[in-house]
Amino acid sequence: MPGHRQNGPSTRTRAHRVIASLNREQVDFLDKIGKDALFSAGIKLSRTEILAAMVNVLRRLDLTGEGVRTAEQFEQRIVEIMHRSKGA
Repeated sequence: MPGHRQNGPSTRTRAHRVIASLNREQVDFLDKIGKDALFSAGIKLSRTEILAAMVNVLRRLDLTGEGVRTAEQFEQRIVEIMHRSKGA
């Protein structure tokens, strides 16, 4: 596909559309990451590419939703796993 970049394992399988509702602050954060990449490396990362990378990292951390009851609890689990991984 002309102009299409391939970024790792996620591009080897068929993609599925996911619709996510994010608040303005969250969207601004994703856009900032994309623009940081553009100004520092010359390639803008799309919101989709950033979100896919985040999912891939969470998979590598063996994150599960087992026993999670709220989004806040899930967020805290992610932070705890990241801190454990950092110390390893």
